[in-house]
Amino acid sequence: MANYGNLQKIKDGKRTYAITPHIPGGFILPDQLIKIAEVAKKYNGVLKLNSGQRILITNLQEEDLESIWKELDMKPAVVSQYSVKNVEMCPANYCKRSKYPTIGIGMKISKKFHGYEVPNRTKIGVAGCRNACTSVYSKDIGVIVDIDGTFFVTVGGSAGFYPRQSDIVTKELNEKEAFELVGEILDYYKDNAPKGEKLGDFIDRISIEKFRKDILEKLNLKEIL
Repeated sequence: MANYGNLQKIKDGKRTYAITPHIPGGFILPDQLIKIAEVAKKYNGVLKLNSGQRILITNLQEEDLESIWKELDMKPAVVSQYSVKNVEMCPANYCKRSKYPTIGIGMKISKKFHGYEVPNRTKIGVAGCRNACTSVYSKDIGVIVDIDGTFFVTVGGSAGFYPRQSDIVTKELNEKEAFELVGEILDYYKDNAPKGEKLGDFIDRISIEKFRKDILEKLNLKEIL
């Protein structure tokens, strides 16, 4: 990684790089979107809308990366692979199917935990209904609103090389409890898993029963499945 740029391709000895600015939840104001386009155009970049609700700028030269970051005036989406990479959110506040306006808690989670150091890359998803748009059930941590408007939290999901179905930690939570539960899950994972172990693998190693019991006892929450 050079100036938070990832090597993308080597062709005829020439290297090109890509950068990914942090765009919380994929929500961006028009002026900022215009700035990204203008900077990319200036440096012959190519824009790619990726699955993490971010905009990747590729086809860049290594010597331009520092100037590009200064002109964008944005933070990198990923500083370390051993961290919370992103918090993906559905457009709940604007959706007719939503049972709760979850953009608020999504932004709180992003502000508090984006970049938080953990044993391995971790993705969090937030959804305003059980449709769980943005594939929340396949995220390391999922915050989802049930049909009655209460929250439930899932853990251990993965859609990667080794797919894993997520487990429910507990249900019938309010927004504050769901937010606190996310923090406790990350702390417990950080304190007890070795570096490099994914959250789902950690849960399989110690058992979901132990994981759930330890987490809920810490917050004095009931196990409701």
